[in-house]
Amino acid sequence: MLYLRSAKLALLLALGACGFEKSLSVDALDQMYTTPLAPPTKALRVFHLGHSLVNRDMPAMLEQLVSQGHDHRSQLGWGASLKSHWEPDVPINGFEQENAHPRYQDALAAVRSGEFDAVVLTEMVEIRDAIEHFDAPKYLRLWSREARLHRPDTRVYLYETWHSLDDRQGWLQRLDNDLTQYWEGELLAKGMAHGDTGGPVYVIPAGQVMAQFVRRVEAAGGMPGLSSRHDLFARNPDGTQDNIHLNDLGNYLVALTHYAVLYHRSPVGLPHRLQRADGTTAKAPEELTARAMQEAVWEVVTRYPKTGVQQRL
Repeated sequence: MLYLRSAKLALLLALGACGFEKSLSVDALDQMYTTPLAPPTKALRVFHLGHSLVNRDMPAMLEQLVSQGHDHRSQLGWGASLKSHWEPDVPINGFEQENAHPRYQDALAAVRSGEFDAVVLTEMVEIRDAIEHFDAPKYLRLWSREARLHRPDTRVYLYETWHSLDDRQGWLQRLDNDLTQYWEGELLAKGMAHGDTGGPVYVIPAGQVMAQFVRRVEAAGGMPGLSSRHDLFARNPDGTQDNIHLNDLGNYLVALTHYAVLYHRSPVGLPHRLQRADGTTAKAPEELTARAMQEAVWEVVTRYPKTGVQQRL
């Protein structure tokens, strides 16, 4: 009997050494989202933690979409992981450059202050590397737990991003597959498996919105001012395609997604002529294209329970 107990202990230790992690089943994870959040009754203070796929312009656009009272702060880096933001001895590349603006606030101080109604967590790209090399589920858990330790009613969100347009597996294919395999099956299922995050981590499904909208655009052969997925992404200084960072149109689409999830409101009819964070005028989508963006956002958000938003039948 002693031998069997010792063998079992050795097996458990070996599994731990091989990266064995506690994880929620698909059903258990889904069960956490059966009851939607109550819509907020006031404008929110939001803290954005992440990197250049958050950027400065998208949160500024989000703030303009709310009639009044919305406020945001952020801590960003270049390709920064949740681990790098948490661990003091892990460098955050581009920290000085990305946070040289008046909306910067130290991340740990922010979540410990209890001053933020919502905390939006953004993991690094490539998401598979974040999981394999940077303990993404662990740090999702740590950040979520820390936010709710200091303010139990904080709404914690995971911002689902995307990967490079030239991904070998196909950009749309990755967006379709990665949601359940990585964002849910790894980050959420493992990050919340210990039951100590103070509630669910909700999802801002920007990648899913982009897939929905791009399919609509490309199936129609284009929309006013926008012909393909590439028109949501920036251009490099030499004029070549930037395959990962958004332009003004892409930032507008993602800001709409944040708005719909955070405020539980349809974005249809919202303004589409906005300013960037520096006060300059952003390139606006054409009116019909803006409307299609808004409709795509609300379709995705109200058909994905992990947003925390009341779902449509």
